[in-house]
Amino acid sequence: MKRTLPKSTDMEPIALVGIGCRFPGGISDTKSFWELLVSKKDGIVEIPAERWNLQRFYDPEPNKPGKIYVRQGGFLQQRVDAFDALFFGIAPREAECMDPQQRLLLETSWEALEDAGIPPDSLAGSNTGVFIGAFTLDHQLTQMGSGNRNLIGAHTAIGSTAERIVIHCFSKFYADCFGT
Repeated sequence: MKRTLPKSTDMEPIALVGIGCRFPGGISDTKSFWELLVSKKDGIVEIPAERWNLQRFYDPEPNKPGKIYVRQGGFLQQRVDAFDALFFGIAPREAECMDPQQRLLLETSWEALEDAGIPPDSLAGSNTGVFIGAFTLDHQLTQMGSGNRNLIGAHTAIGSTAERIVIHCFSKFYADCFGT
C-alpha cells in the first residue's frame, strides 16, 4: 500500500542550512563526514580498550548471559572532558556530571548555526523548529552505579540523560542566548 501525504504538506519546503555532527570514525565536521561517505567506508572499529575490557565481556556465543558477542562498534573519538563548559555558561563542576549527550547537543547545535552562518540571536522570535532525539540511561547508570557512589554530588541529578533534561539543557542555553 502506497502512503501519501495530505495535500497541505505535499509541497511544504524544507531547508537544511547547517550541520554539526559527531559520528564514529573520528567524524566531527561536514568535510570528514563527506569523505567517509565518498570512500564508502564506515566508522566501525574494534572496541577501544579505554571503553571496556573486551576479553572480559566477549563470548562468541550470542545467548551467553552477561556477555557480548561482537568485537566491534561505532564509537565517538572525542574526549568528553574536552567540552568548553564556560562557553555555554555552565559551571565546570556541573559539566563534569552532564551526560555526554547534553554536551554533544550543545556543541553540535552551535556548530550547525556557525555552519549555516546564522547568528544565534537572529533566531529569537523566528519560526524555527528544532528537533532533538535522545535516549538511553547509560550515563545515569554509570553515575549512580554502586562502584561510583563516591562521585554523586550536587549536580549529579542534572547529568541524567532523560530526554526532557537534554532538551531543557538545550533550550535554557538558547533562551539565555536569545534573550527570550
